[in-house]
Amino acid sequence: MSTTKLAIIYYSATGHNYQMASWAKEAAEQVGAEVRLVKARELAPDAAIDSNPAWRKHVDATQDIPIASSDDIEWADAIIWSVPTRFGVPPAQIKQFIDEQGGLWASGKTINKVVSAMTSAQNPHGGQEATLLSMYTIMMHWGAIIVPPGYTDEVLFKSGGNPYGASATAIEGSLNDALKASVQHQARRTIEVASKLKS
Repeated sequence: MSTTKLAIIYYSATGHNYQMASWAKEAAEQVGAEVRLVKARELAPDAAIDSNPAWRKHVDATQDIPIASSDDIEWADAIIWSVPTRFGVPPAQIKQFIDEQGGLWASGKTINKVVSAMTSAQNPHGGQEATLLSMYTIMMHWGAIIVPPGYTDEVLFKSGGNPYGASATAIEGSLNDALKASVQHQARRTIEVASKLKS
């Protein structure tokens, strides 16, 4: 059986979703997946980025991460999205990338992609679940196969118990071992399902 191919597509302003995406990549590679870690193109002007030192630091530190393209989606058997929440929905950077995929969608190239999503928000009730459901609504239109973590492992309860996907609260100390374990369980589950479908 050929190797399962995973595209991890993320957007991150100050680094939370980049860290979650990196943890997912580590776990997926540990179970034998071929992984592409790519980011959505930044749309914010430099003035906005420069107004937040953490944002500027993260943008400068991740210059080597490739920009996501349609080829990444077409190549992948599975996709993990790691996106922050903006007013309970995905940020413009992710939405813009998704909106550019009309050609892939129209030609049936998003059908049966296995997908899962993770998110972060600034506070514990900042719209994480709404954002994940928004992502999954889009994926339904794609004809994708949604693989949430559900309550498939006890580790999920240690990081907040979100059955829709791993979710962080963007405060100091939130990128902890419990969150990492949840992210990595979700990544392994995504690969497990994708591998079964591929075979």
